[in-house]
Amino acid sequence: MELAETSHVEIAPGTRIARVLNGMWQMSGAHGRIDPAKALPAMLRYHDAGFTTWDLADHYGPAEDFIGAFRELLKKSRGAAELVKVKAFTKWVPRPGPMPFAIVEKAINVFLRRMRVEKLDMLQFHWWDYDDPAYLEALDHLKTLQARDKISLISLTNFDTAHVEAILDHGVPIVSNQVQYSIIDQRPAAMMAPLFTRRGMHLLAYGTLCGGLLSERFLGKPEPSYRDLDTASLQKYKRMVDAWGGWKLFQELLATLDTIARKHGTSIANVATRHVLDQPAVAGVIIGVRLGVADHYKDNERVFALALDGDDTRRIKEITAKSNDLLRIIGDCGDEYRR
Repeated sequence: MELAETSHVEIAPGTRIARVLNGMWQMSGAHGRIDPAKALPAMLRYHDAGFTTWDLADHYGPAEDFIGAFRELLKKSRGAAELVKVKAFTKWVPRPGPMPFAIVEKAINVFLRRMRVEKLDMLQFHWWDYDDPAYLEALDHLKTLQARDKISLISLTNFDTAHVEAILDHGVPIVSNQVQYSIIDQRPAAMMAPLFTRRGMHLLAYGTLCGGLLSERFLGKPEPSYRDLDTASLQKYKRMVDAWGGWKLFQELLATLDTIARKHGTSIANVATRHVLDQPAVAGVIIGVRLGVADHYKDNERVFALALDGDDTRRIKEITAKSNDLLRIIGDCGDEYRR
């Protein structure tokens, strides 16, 4: 099955990405061991299906090394020309403190070596402590490395709206910000999306399926204990559901999404993904991949054939209108990581 033209979008001149990105956080160590003999062929299957964009990070275990090995495998099996389709967006999450050029350059050189590339497709930058202004110094150095052709695009991850705007005003050419965005967590819609729409920037959404909670697996099921949830992501997003409105309201939402999914002959996950992709400023949704364990690209393909209508959107809003205001409870995007 060839993906529709709408499955990809240009986020910067000359850079097209798949609107469903393959998230590699399952390699971080909290989700079990990854077998290279199974994972690399799985990466090829995702690529051949059209899911050519990968989201990773310096702290996702061996994810960067896997990208390097995958590129070599792709080159040998499909030819060097196929490499141009691959986009691998890594993250740098340094410890706050002084950020001289040497520290920044050293980190970037490590990423280049591990991923076996001469230039990063995108570097997504995160900073834990807003009270330490050295993040602006680090971003200035990333601009320098961009000018030296070591980085193509500079982006952010889990920055709030005020600090994104400050970074833009500082003169850093930010392309995107990666934030948690789902039917449950709609905080980006309040302030972030309007800013990004005005400035011609993009949001990359993660947590869209709430670690798998937004699926048929949990439809009509009693509330699980944290011991019942078998991944770190499920435990994380169960806490988000608790803050949002609790299990009873969540079951109402799942039932509504199931009705919509059955109407369109698709899945709850497809509906949840399509809903976020349809939001202003959203360029892509990152869906975690369990390489060598389970392939989900066939289900993800159906997202691009799905069009939610006004009645679908109204039904979803009727449920979410009953929920708590996560912007008031948690704060803006990324604030949950800085408490």
